[in-house]
Amino acid sequence: MSASAPAERRRQAPPGAPPTYPRPVSTTRITRHIDAPPAAVYRALLDPDAVQHWMVPDGMTSHVHQFEAHEGGAFRIALTYDAPNDTGKTSAQTDTYHGRFARLVPDAEVVQVIEFETEAPGLQGEMTVTYTLTGAGGGTDLVGLHEGLPPDVRPEDNELGWSMSVGKLAALVEGR
Repeated sequence: MSASAPAERRRQAPPGAPPTYPRPVSTTRITRHIDAPPAAVYRALLDPDAVQHWMVPDGMTSHVHQFEAHEGGAFRIALTYDAPNDTGKTSAQTDTYHGRFARLVPDAEVVQVIEFETEAPGLQGEMTVTYTLTGAGGGTDLVGLHEGLPPDVRPEDNELGWSMSVGKLAALVEGR
């Protein structure tokens, strides 16, 4: 981005220092084969008890505050770090996000629009999470796409946390 970039895209820099710019929003994508039928994976994506157990990275605890599993339905989830020295996006140790189910195609697709509850500008903004399920090899090929990551969320951290969570989803529906 050049010095002629619109002012709203520039971050304030100290006097005399060149302006800084936020990282652009980014996307992460994960794929995983799950040894369970698409219907079982789809159910686990929409069951609040299941979500509380699988949709949480290692080192965190999940609490589902609201979960209306239908198109247009709202949800709100808090993830709290187990270690007291980890820093959350919403409060000292917690990442809370809310959203809605934008699209549900039974046994095939779940699209969520989510947003962190935070005052930090670099963590704000709507993100779209899409789970696409395809029957394959006696199980399900899951493709996850997380679009619109805010500038202060490192894509590699998001991918790691999401991979952990999808691993827990696989273990749950595979009966491990």
